[in-house]
Amino acid sequence: MGKNVSKQIVELLEKASIKRVYAVTGDSLNFFNIAVKESKKVDWVHVRHEEVGAFAATAESELEGIACCAGSSGPGHVHLINGVYEAHKTRTPLLVIASTLPTTEFGTDYFQETNTIKLFEDCSCFNQVVTRPEQVSRMVQTAIQHAISKKDVAVIGLPGDIAEMEAVDNVLTNSFFFNEPVITPNQGELDEAVKLINDAQRVTLFCGIGASDANKEVVEFSKKINAPVGYSFKGKMSIQPNNPNEVGMTGLLGQPSAYHAMHKSDLIILVGTDFPYKDFIPTDKKIIQIDSEGSKLGRRAKIDLGLIGNAKDTLSALIPLVNIKENRDFLDSQLDLYKKVIENKMTYVLDKGKENAIQPEYVAYILDELANKDAIFTVDTGMCCVWGARYITGTGERKMLGSFNHGSMANAMPQAIGAQFTYPERQIVAMCGDGGLSMLLGDLATIKQYNLPIKIIVFNNRALGMVKLEMEVSGLPDNETDMVNPDFALVGKAMGIESEEVRNPEQVPDAIGRAFAYNGPYLLNIFTNPNALAMPPKIGLDQMVGMTKSMAKLMLGGKMDEVMETIKSNYKHLKDL
Repeated sequence: MGKNVSKQIVELLEKASIKRVYAVTGDSLNFFNIAVKESKKVDWVHVRHEEVGAFAATAESELEGIACCAGSSGPGHVHLINGVYEAHKTRTPLLVIASTLPTTEFGTDYFQETNTIKLFEDCSCFNQVVTRPEQVSRMVQTAIQHAISKKDVAVIGLPGDIAEMEAVDNVLTNSFFFNEPVITPNQGELDEAVKLINDAQRVTLFCGIGASDANKEVVEFSKKINAPVGYSFKGKMSIQPNNPNEVGMTGLLGQPSAYHAMHKSDLIILVGTDFPYKDFIPTDKKIIQIDSEGSKLGRRAKIDLGLIGNAKDTLSALIPLVNIKENRDFLDSQLDLYKKVIENKMTYVLDKGKENAIQPEYVAYILDELANKDAIFTVDTGMCCVWGARYITGTGERKMLGSFNHGSMANAMPQAIGAQFTYPERQIVAMCGDGGLSMLLGDLATIKQYNLPIKIIVFNNRALGMVKLEMEVSGLPDNETDMVNPDFALVGKAMGIESEEVRNPEQVPDAIGRAFAYNGPYLLNIFTNPNALAMPPKIGLDQMVGMTKSMAKLMLGGKMDEVMETIKSNYKHLKDL
């Protein structure tokens, strides 16, 4: 007997340069599992939860260009969904092998039956079920090419009986094409953009992840027209390095300087960003948007000109066409403001906190100071995103991964697994919230099983911090946001991971130094200030009223100590308001 369908699929994974399958094996997936075992180029990573596998694969895809995860019938499919949505929302290529019940049992309400077409329809660009061996080669090739070209999720439903059948060779192509086409607007559109830029006195660039390969062009362009450069969280690590005109981030996690630069300009140029927070983008300014996908033009802002093009190619085309702007007054005023913002930001670092209430800003600052220049950070959704956004510095070599669009909890530790497998020699730092880590705690065992040298930094504020803040600015007293946590250091030790507890700010630098120096996984359980807030750069009157109402309700409820601690912990915010 020749090779079976599972072996045929694995050979296609090899040709697509997929190096790992993150999965929990079982029943309908077992033949595929053995085919991976027999491969010399593809490894099986045994995670404890399929959601972790999908998050890990998404991280690998972001770093390497494509990855794969798998889940078996029924619960295995459902467990994958959250991590698969992460890849779909992140727009990164992911192949999902969803093994399922035998074809003879379709539609019979068989044990663990799920309809993979319906289940994955909303989070994929390709989603089919194999029903005959003759389909396999072409279907898998098409799925992977869809994932690569559309930067999205492709799902293959693989029935258990098909997985073990003899493979049928395909006369069509089995190759994969990782193209990087040059896309620029036509000359008439470029001329229209040049006129808007030349006519404007004050121009601000706002760049996103779509400009990640255009740092050099962004800097050159901004210098020529004396434009301050803001960026989204996803764009930070690419746009910030070696950029003398940067003024930081805007948005919920940002700072006043970028928000101010956008609102004081005559013209804003949005470059490779699908920034979701439209309330932070002015409605009374001229706006040019540059994006490689025409479907994104104008959906976040009131734009005057939309250009379809890659950031790098389009900026390269514009640079020789625009006039040099000699006047630096606007740029210098925004850089001065950004300098003050940075100085204010340091006040949260200098005030290190106290026992069991270490300022999280200080922890993030020390992480930034001690981490390698090519470290990869993963940040949990919530407050860890804030501290990562504001205190982790882009060097040009560092990366930062998070659930920036999907906004899932519990992403940092699983993404760190994928990042460490992808780059075993690089330093991987997972900035985990206590709520996030608690949600998928079991996969600490995966980290130990493969002895991945991930540094797990737990920002243990004993609360769902971002949710608490959301409730307070809405005028609600926080409710059911408190966390009664296990001793994460003891949990880490029980899993076989070197771990320690940090309760005093004076311990932070040495503890982080020990973690970074240790040759293996390391967990730091750091007791941070539960009342540390992260105020956005734009504070509306309704938000201030809401916070006041919330504090009043807490006082009336007898929680005066909590109110006073919140005020004392965040008094520095008052001057920013």
